[in-house]
Amino acid sequence: MGFGAEGADGTGYVDYQVAWDEQRRVHAARFADEIPDTCLLLEHHPVYTAGRRTDPSERPLDGTPVIDVDRGGKITWHGPGQLVGYPIQKLPRPVDVVAHVRRLEDALIRTCAEFGVETSRVEGRSGVWVLGDPVEQRAAALGGLSLDLDPRLTDEEFDPRLNGPEYAPSNAGQRREDRKLAAIGIRVAKGVTMHGFSLNVNPDNVWFDRIIPCGIRDAGVTSLANELGRDVTVREVLPVVERHLRDVLEGAELRARVVEGASA
Repeated sequence: MGFGAEGADGTGYVDYQVAWDEQRRVHAARFADEIPDTCLLLEHHPVYTAGRRTDPSERPLDGTPVIDVDRGGKITWHGPGQLVGYPIQKLPRPVDVVAHVRRLEDALIRTCAEFGVETSRVEGRSGVWVLGDPVEQRAAALGGLSLDLDPRLTDEEFDPRLNGPEYAPSNAGQRREDRKLAAIGIRVAKGVTMHGFSLNVNPDNVWFDRIIPCGIRDAGVTSLANELGRDVTVREVLPVVERHLRDVLEGAELRARVVEGASA
């Protein structure tokens, strides 16, 4: 698998539209077997992007522009301090999308472990998570934010963005809740993957407080820097992610999705 990034300006960041255009160019070339599997690794200028399942209520309340994209998943943010990866890989058909997502999660879980952060999956929620404390222990967390009665779980119209910092996604670590460290949203067209993952290395997570990240109201976001209590740079993380992606994606035994009722 080849690795690269195109379109970075003098800041080192890549405009989202430039990267999207590059994805489509590489996707077409991979479908035509003109190039091998390729992964673009980069940082974006600050941008909100919304997948196909995004609800209007999850977008910024102040009308901040959002780019609607053709990936799965919901709304998220990309920007400085976040490593974004777009693996463009040809898979056997019918494509096993879940297996592809699990491979990306594996590579990111291994990366986080190498930096000393234990992460895992959360059933029903894609991505890589730092698990919070059991609910009954959260109020006792030193310096933590305590929610005696969490309306996010009982009031369908409750909007955490209008109710103070104690509900902000960026403060999930203080509340000792589950918090997402890496998000995944993909698309598969003509048997070739697009889009991919974003790993929060050391971004300003306050950007996530203007949206409902990934449509999840009862959890939050974090970063490697937050969890380690020290600065970590994208430059430091980049070769580790690349190594684990290469190991997982190149070493995988790719199989077509099993279709129920299909003859052997």
